[in-house]
Amino acid sequence: MTTDRTALFLEGLRAWFAQNHRPLPWKGEKDPYLIWLSEIILQQTRVEQGMPYFERFRERFPEVQALADAEEDEVMKLWEGLGYYSRARNLHAAAQHIAYELEGRFPTRYEDILALKGVGPYTAAAIASFAYDLPTAVVDGNVYRILARFWGMDTPIDTAAGKKAFAQLAQRLIEAAPARPSQHNQAMMDFGAVHCKPKAPLCGQCPLQEHCVAFQQQRVDTLPVKQKKLVKKRRYFHYLLLNQGHHVYIRKRVGKDIWRNLYEFPLLEAGRVKLSPAELKQHEFWKALTDGRPAEIEQVSPPRQQTLTHQYIQAVFWEIRIPEQAAAPDLEGLLRVERKNLSKFAFPKIIDWYLKDNSLYLNLV
Repeated sequence: MTTDRTALFLEGLRAWFAQNHRPLPWKGEKDPYLIWLSEIILQQTRVEQGMPYFERFRERFPEVQALADAEEDEVMKLWEGLGYYSRARNLHAAAQHIAYELEGRFPTRYEDILALKGVGPYTAAAIASFAYDLPTAVVDGNVYRILARFWGMDTPIDTAAGKKAFAQLAQRLIEAAPARPSQHNQAMMDFGAVHCKPKAPLCGQCPLQEHCVAFQQQRVDTLPVKQKKLVKKRRYFHYLLLNQGHHVYIRKRVGKDIWRNLYEFPLLEAGRVKLSPAELKQHEFWKALTDGRPAEIEQVSPPRQQTLTHQYIQAVFWEIRIPEQAAAPDLEGLLRVERKNLSKFAFPKIIDWYLKDNSLYLNLV
């Protein structure tokens, strides 16, 4: 990284940022709690999707003590639909740590912010720079893309060597920048999000075009480089909605699988998405769930699909009726709830889609 190229890059970035501010509700915010909240919400989430969640969380939990004192089910329900639910669990756990062990004082050093549960180097750097103007460079997908293209860096960003090289370059830039650290980091994030985009970047009107290696060498579409190709697993879920009068049975997901601490209907995971009623009734899970009770399959949904980062989930929903006088199924963790109260529980998105589409049948109002 030569001094001349550094100066050209910083000058062009500063000029662009002066004319291209994104009006977001957390911009200019100095409260580390609210900055932290916004950064956690925006992990793996588009700004447009995350903004209403930030507003709802800020209204319900205006300070860290309120979030710490909340029940986890309420936090998960408020997070419902945003995905990557470990973020919500970690957010709640870290809030309790700050409120109860740090006496409500948000950490002020980068290293202490990084030690919070669910906070990685990028988030810690963002909080440190935006709240306290510390010269800690953010390095996320936007920053990888900008640096890889401008400097023509083809070291894979998903390798240890790549992460180290990009982090060092980003740090040298923020230390050389004439702007305050918070402004430099915001400029990098905004430039990558709205200008140097993954697809269809605005190269024709870019102030860095003349000195951008990727543009000059026609490599914009190939940088940054990733070494590993993501292979997604396919899973097939059969949800059994056991209806008994005005009630239905649900349970909370536990363990280390996806959607931990969200609610679901009794689940049979099979090797394929198509099962006949006869095949379902031969399964041990059906026998354990019904345990000799009269059980009538009333409706079977078409398959629905939800795409996660590492998995494709296909789900089928079986509407099953058991007599009102029958004893409750003897299945660990099973809760009997009124159907009209299902909206009070946080479900995975694929279940929420089904409930909303079938609200008349399920009498959810």
